[in-house]
Amino acid sequence: MNQIKALILNASLKSSDEESNTGYMAKEVAAILEKEEVETEILRLADYHIAYGIDTDMGNGDEWPQIYEKVKEADIVMIGTPLWIGEKSSLATVAMERLYGGSSDTNEKGQAVYYNKVGGVLVTGNEDGAKQAAASVLYGLSHIGFVIPPNVDAYWVGEAGPGASYIEAEGYKSEFTQSHIQMLAYNTLHLAKILKENPIPAKGNTM
Repeated sequence: MNQIKALILNASLKSSDEESNTGYMAKEVAAILEKEEVETEILRLADYHIAYGIDTDMGNGDEWPQIYEKVKEADIVMIGTPLWIGEKSSLATVAMERLYGGSSDTNEKGQAVYYNKVGGVLVTGNEDGAKQAAASVLYGLSHIGFVIPPNVDAYWVGEAGPGASYIEAEGYKSEFTQSHIQMLAYNTLHLAKILKENPIPAKGNTM
């Protein structure tokens, strides 16, 4: 079987010179995948200049095209997002919009370019909104062609209101969160392996 590749897009509002709670969870997911010999990359979106728009290349220094190439090469794509005001981050929204901009691109069979790719989501925050953010991301990925396995929304939220986040509050010790991190990793990998060997037929779903 060809090498399975996974890409985790960390939509933290912090650049790589700052510690990211979402990034910490992403590393936990990546560690499981790497043990299963999956080539895994975590990409911090805040490190890139990503223009607003619904296209794969907005020009004028837009760095989304290099991210988009990594998405096209990946078998598994996960969006990691913090929660702000009970919602996914603005960068997660921009990423979803830019992914949508590529939804008319096709693979060699004439299907949407995201066909036979598996999607997942991970969420951290110290306030409510994890399931709403996860639902938004997972529906968006499904709508543009990604396959969504069961139980691929790993999340942790602390007490309502201001307070400690995932790392400081040691949310990584939560048995519930750890079980969902494992389901996220193993279920996306399982479906990716199936689709690698048995891709979705083109009949009835070409662009």
